[in-house]
Amino acid sequence: MSTTNDIIRKVIKPQPGLSDFVENLWMLENTSDSPHEIVVLPNGRFDIMFFYSPEQSFHIVRMGLETEPAQTAIPPKALLFAISFKLLAIEYLLDVKAASIINTSDGLPNDFWGITKNDLNDFDQFCEKVSAKMISLIKKDIDPRKQKLFELIYASNGAMSVKELSEKVFWNSRQINRYFNDHFGISLKTYCNIVRFKESLEHIKEGRLFPELNYTDQNHFIKEIKRLSGVVPKELFKDKNDRFLLFHTLPKK
Repeated sequence: MSTTNDIIRKVIKPQPGLSDFVENLWMLENTSDSPHEIVVLPNGRFDIMFFYSPEQSFHIVRMGLETEPAQTAIPPKALLFAISFKLLAIEYLLDVKAASIINTSDGLPNDFWGITKNDLNDFDQFCEKVSAKMISLIKKDIDPRKQKLFELIYASNGAMSVKELSEKVFWNSRQINRYFNDHFGISLKTYCNIVRFKESLEHIKEGRLFPELNYTDQNHFIKEIKRLSGVVPKELFKDKNDRFLLFHTLPKK
């Protein structure tokens, strides 16, 4: 757990049985009496968030994939518990299509998975409860091509080409893109670029402001970082006022 500028945050990795479907579970709490301005960055994830504050009653929100930065604020005294899903979970754990909520969100019932406001009193117990629920929901007979595809995307940090991925999973690239557009609302190449950007954030956070993941050159690297974050790498590294939400939820390695 860490604290910066009145923001308390904690990130944990999923249980082994959930590692193909969940990237991490995390919490944020704004302990101040003022809203905390943040920028939500594209992260290649699909999130479900459980939230309340003195200004807003307990509610549950499903966040779609982001392909561009978005500004928002964490309300005063707000508490947020969240699950960040890998894309395989959309079909084989949640059984939804996320194409309709690209760069936006929708609400879920307030009794979703049996989670109530009281479950936000203890983050560790919350993680145990939702993990048990998720494990019970995982479908069997996962398409091995899809499982292998995502393994390669994450293992390469999005740096492999569509052609390489297609050849390694023995799946036609046109069919892969149809699958991506139908289920997630973006192409495979777009998703790989987002995954590569997210991994680059870990380098930038450490002050490594140069391309390391198959960017063409320094100019290409700067251009891609600015396109997906709104700022150049140097400004992202400074993270003035602790604004960039993804930095909050990058797990320690």
